[in-house]
Amino acid sequence: MKTITLGSTGITTPQNAFGALPVQRVNMETAVDILHRAYDGGMTFFDTARAYSDSEEKVGQAFGRGNGSYQREKIFIATKTTAETPEKLKEDLETSLRNLKTDYIDIYQLHCVKQCYRPGDGTGLYEVLLEAKAQGKIRHIGITAHKIGIAEEIADSGLYETLQFPFSYLATDRDLALVEKCRKNNIGFIAMKGLSGGLLTNAAACMAFMSQYPVLPIWGIQKMSELEQWLAFFHEPPTLTPELEVVINKDRSELLGEFCRGCGYCSPCSVGITINQCARMSQMIRRAPSQNWLTPHWQEEMLKIEKCVDCGACLKRCPYELNIPSLLRKNLADYKDILAGKVSV
Repeated sequence: MKTITLGSTGITTPQNAFGALPVQRVNMETAVDILHRAYDGGMTFFDTARAYSDSEEKVGQAFGRGNGSYQREKIFIATKTTAETPEKLKEDLETSLRNLKTDYIDIYQLHCVKQCYRPGDGTGLYEVLLEAKAQGKIRHIGITAHKIGIAEEIADSGLYETLQFPFSYLATDRDLALVEKCRKNNIGFIAMKGLSGGLLTNAAACMAFMSQYPVLPIWGIQKMSELEQWLAFFHEPPTLTPELEVVINKDRSELLGEFCRGCGYCSPCSVGITINQCARMSQMIRRAPSQNWLTPHWQEEMLKIEKCVDCGACLKRCPYELNIPSLLRKNLADYKDILAGKVSV
C-alpha cells in the first residue's frame, strides 16, 4: 500500500483512509468495533465532522483518552465545522475536542464552504483558525468544498494546508487539473465521495484509480464487510488492469454529466421528498438489487415527487448546482416505466 504525505502538513498515512460519516448510522458498540478494526488493519487517518450527528463521539470512544493500545498519537483525526461566525466556530471546536476526547485535532476543516475564507474578509473565521492553531488546539487548517470554482480559488490562495473535494473515476479534466494544482502548491488533497455516493460499486476499480494520483481517499464505511474489502488492499493493492479499465469506461459512459451524489445537503424538502435517493433512483435501481427499490415504501416515496411545488429551496442548497426538480421528474418517469414493465432493469 502506497503512503501519501498531505502537502505541507507532513502527515504521512497509507493511501487508504476512513470516512466516518456512515458510522453515525450504527450503534456505538458496532462503530467502535469497526473503527478499531480499521486501525488494526492499517488505517491511520479518520475523517469526521460536527454535522455527522454522533460520528465524532464514536471516533472519540474508539481513539480518545484512555483507550490503551489505540493511543491518540498513533492516528490522525480530521473533523469539520459548518460555522459561519467566529463564535460558532469556537463553540464547534470545543465541542469537537470534547466529543473526540482529545486535546488537539490534526486537521480542522471549514465544511462545505460557499467561499474561500481569507484573513480580513470580514467574517473573522480565518483569524479564529489561526488563533486555535497558535493555541495548539488544531495542528493544520483545512477546508472542504463541492464547487469546482471555489475549490480552484482555495488551491490558489495559499491559505489552506488541505483541501477536501469530491474525486472519483468520474472526474472531469477540470477535477484532474485541480489535483495537479494542489500538488504544485503543496496542498494535501483529501478525496471524498470516491464511490460517488454509492453509484460506483467496484472497489478495486475505485482504489486502482486513486492510486494513480497524489490524493488521500476517505472511504465511507458503516459495515464490517465493507471495511474488510478496503483492508484487503493493504495486502494486495489493485492495479489498473485492462479489465478494470473496462469497468471504469462503462461507468463513465453511463454516469458522466448531471447526476445526484446522494449527499443530502439539499434537504429538508418542503413536501417531504427524500431527494437524495429519489433524484438518483434511475441509477440506484440499475446498480443495486432492483427489488430493494421497488418496494411499496419506495413507490410511495417516489410518488411524492408529484407534490413538488418548485419552491427552489433544494436548488439553493445543492453544492453541485443540479436542477433537482428536473432530475426528480425524470427519475419518476423512468420509475413508472419500470413498474409498468416498459423498461427492464
